[in-house]
Amino acid sequence: MGKLQDKIALVTGSSSGIGKAVALAFAREGAHLVLNYPSAAQAHAATTVQEEIAELGRRAIAVQADVAREEQVQHLVDETMRTYGRIDILVNNAGIVTVSPVEQMPVSMWDEMLAVHLRGTFLCTRLVLPIMYRQNYGKIINTASQLAYKGAAGLSHYCAAKAAMIAFTRCLSLEIGTRNINANCVAPGATVTPLLSNLSEEALATIRASIPKGRLATVEDIVPAYVFLASDESRHFVGQCLSPNGGDVML
Repeated sequence: MGKLQDKIALVTGSSSGIGKAVALAFAREGAHLVLNYPSAAQAHAATTVQEEIAELGRRAIAVQADVAREEQVQHLVDETMRTYGRIDILVNNAGIVTVSPVEQMPVSMWDEMLAVHLRGTFLCTRLVLPIMYRQNYGKIINTASQLAYKGAAGLSHYCAAKAAMIAFTRCLSLEIGTRNINANCVAPGATVTPLLSNLSEEALATIRASIPKGRLATVEDIVPAYVFLASDESRHFVGQCLSPNGGDVML
């Protein structure tokens, strides 16, 4: 029996990167998955993850949805409930990265960043929470970033969105109160995923030099925090933020 045996987990942004790794880790622990991807361009990647989960003996469906759009999030939740009838774990992980100094940043770039990260987290939580209330059970995990604490030049919109997600998680935890539902964050440090693929080797070297461990994280460094927060071992973790970051930020 795994730590998440027969739980139903919805992981947004799970066709690649940390989301994919989390989905596979959950499947290894016995969960059934709902995979989410944002556009048709990611459909094949999502199908590949779905097949990997099937090889682990777990069930998975893949649903296209832009988490910043309410009607698409509603479709995502409806498809989950139609297939499984419950949602035990929600991981708000969908994310993007763009770079611009503040004075040059288009308003559309700022709005898109907050829409995907912050509005997406709000919409998914808002629609899943009543289900968890009826079940009197649920685990909500929001993917933040160590940059919410540290900041980074050119990433003011990203850092603002991630910091707001942490604050949102704390407020949500106060609203949940004594219910059998927990909301927490994981704030990964710089991790080898497609989101870093556009950075130069010089930029990556600068990042590595700032980390006491001297290296970027792999997804294998990150996913144990998600498994823990999704499991019943985390029952007394409320509104917390776990940050596997190699010492980049010491919380």
